[in-house]
Amino acid sequence: MTVAEAKTVRSSTTDPSLDIHLAAARNGDAHEFSRLTEPYRRELLAHCYRILGSLHDAEDAVQETMLRAWRRLSTFEGRASLRAWLYKIATNACLDALDKRSRRTLPALTYPEGDPHQPLAAPVVEPIWLEPYPDDLLPDTAIDPEARYAMRESVTLAFLAVLQSLPPRQRAVLILCDVLDWRASEVAELLEATVSAVNSALHRARTTMAQRYSARAFATTNRMSIDEATHSLLDRYVAAWESADVAGLTALLRDDAVFSMPPIPSWYRGREAIGAIAIAMAFSGDARGRWRLTPIRANMQPAFGVYQRDDSDGAYHAFGIQLLMIDRGQITDITTFINPALFSRFGLPDTASK
Repeated sequence: MTVAEAKTVRSSTTDPSLDIHLAAARNGDAHEFSRLTEPYRRELLAHCYRILGSLHDAEDAVQETMLRAWRRLSTFEGRASLRAWLYKIATNACLDALDKRSRRTLPALTYPEGDPHQPLAAPVVEPIWLEPYPDDLLPDTAIDPEARYAMRESVTLAFLAVLQSLPPRQRAVLILCDVLDWRASEVAELLEATVSAVNSALHRARTTMAQRYSARAFATTNRMSIDEATHSLLDRYVAAWESADVAGLTALLRDDAVFSMPPIPSWYRGREAIGAIAIAMAFSGDARGRWRLTPIRANMQPAFGVYQRDDSDGAYHAFGIQLLMIDRGQITDITTFINPALFSRFGLPDTASK
């Protein structure tokens, strides 16, 4: 569904065919209910992910949304679109979830910069870390020129990391107004708040975003499909990892590049520190051929499924999902989510051939 189509659906209050399907669904026809709601599942999943910062939590929230919608279908009166009604349920499901969970973050926003000559900090296994999101799950929506933030920009790690620092209701207001381009009056109805309260929350949220977020990295990364220089950079990056070439790796980094590995809270800044931690950990000993990188796309950023060789049998096993940020031909951020369970979400096998 394009943005223009979504706005048409949003503004429509009468649809004879919708009434027929609704009547059947209200009479207990689960197939008709699915027919009505499934077209919105992908965009609801992305919406919940933006609010929660976790694909796993977003899937739970969408499932809860569908359960609530099924149970409350008799309350849908058609004064707003079905899409808007589902967004209301999904947003409230996310806000309810945030009452019970910690906000998601990244190591560089939460912990002090690490010393590469000291041992790594113990992993923080509590669910406090942002999770990567497969591009294949993003809704096929056009970018709305009227929205403050592009739909796909709003799932980049840089955007999400700042977004998660906002209080939950500010977060929801910003997404609804500045990503989905809803009017303040519509958001007020959704959140059962006044228009002035929505505008106040939006102003505070925009102020925080303006202070902490820059869209420059997204603009560079979003040219990936047509930028041969960036493709060459990524080829050299993969070669450096797979050949354990520390000098080759650090040559691709900007002076202030950041390297992190959630759930390990330790993180490092700058070529020298990243090179030192690479020598001490990832490239220690005879590391040539230790790593294998499979290109994927996540959060509208270049990314890789990283496999580590098991020296006992020579097989490569899932290690983590790695995302890069690139600005003006240099890598500015490497985030490796060390969680083999994520591989299935990206359609990757748990092991790679020798």
